[in-house]
Amino acid sequence: MKIRRFLTRRLTFIIPLLVGIVFFTFMLVRLGGQDPVEMLAGPTATQGQIDRIEQELGLDQPLLTQFGIYLMNVAQGDLGKSWISTRPVLDDILARLPVTLELLFLGIGLGALVGIPAGMRGAAHPNGWFDQIARAISLLGFSIPTYWLGLVLLFVFFYLLGWAPPGIGRISMMVIPPPTVTGSYLVDSIIAGDWEATRSALGHLVLPVVSIAIISAAPIIKQTRAIAVEIYSGDAVRYAKACGLPDRQVRKIVMRNATVPILTFVGTEITGLVGTASLIEFVFAWGGLGQYGLNAIVNGDFAAVQGYVLALALFSVVVFLVVDLLVVLLEPRNVDAT
Repeated sequence: MKIRRFLTRRLTFIIPLLVGIVFFTFMLVRLGGQDPVEMLAGPTATQGQIDRIEQELGLDQPLLTQFGIYLMNVAQGDLGKSWISTRPVLDDILARLPVTLELLFLGIGLGALVGIPAGMRGAAHPNGWFDQIARAISLLGFSIPTYWLGLVLLFVFFYLLGWAPPGIGRISMMVIPPPTVTGSYLVDSIIAGDWEATRSALGHLVLPVVSIAIISAAPIIKQTRAIAVEIYSGDAVRYAKACGLPDRQVRKIVMRNATVPILTFVGTEITGLVGTASLIEFVFAWGGLGQYGLNAIVNGDFAAVQGYVLALALFSVVVFLVVDLLVVLLEPRNVDAT
């Protein structure tokens, strides 16, 4: 019952939050100075042709009227039609979302797999040699521009060493993609038993996943270390050491107390790194939702930009809701505190 009330309180904030995001995105896109009508009509279009396109797109209406129409359409699952791809925006998003999620979760999963143990070990022996190296690597990860890292990895591992495939998509152009089931070439090729496509998809995943892992591991190392250092200096750990518990038991106590704040931080990282994934997708021509959103912004595709932002907002809401549920399951006392 407590969890049900907790979910009810959370869900009551979601709808007004999403409406607010849709409103600000709608207004900012239209006040951004880009005029898609001129782009669609072409430089030789007459004023009559321009007026007709504006009327077809509903851009001749007042802004608030346009927003009201758009909001009603969104409530019915209609995000409009992309002016670039000429396809429904919802179809474009659903087709590209699994591509981005595959890249994002593999990259952050690898980053957490490296960053959490590194931060915990560094906190166990502050200012030791391992701690110094981990902090230096974390600082380096913070300092590297995302797009530059992707380009350097391509230059070294593709151009110089020839170990990696070129950054021109998710699978080799010489390999037939597997039938679509999940949207992930790697998973779909395994399901289809197409091992040639599996090897190609896995090879194309390595560099973009490593890029995101490096970028995500840096803050995870830093935050995990800060959380663990504070716990090591707390009364519970000092009492455990005074009781003569072995280091293994002490580390378990620290990890148990650090799980919730680390989980919360990683959830924040997942939502924050969507923009990072967009740059990585652009560098590697990945074709996911991030690249779709960047192209829409550059080309002034209003409907696609609005759908892209709404998809990111929904994704963030779902991630935070899942993290909150996990925190409640790990620490039931947080139900009453929220």
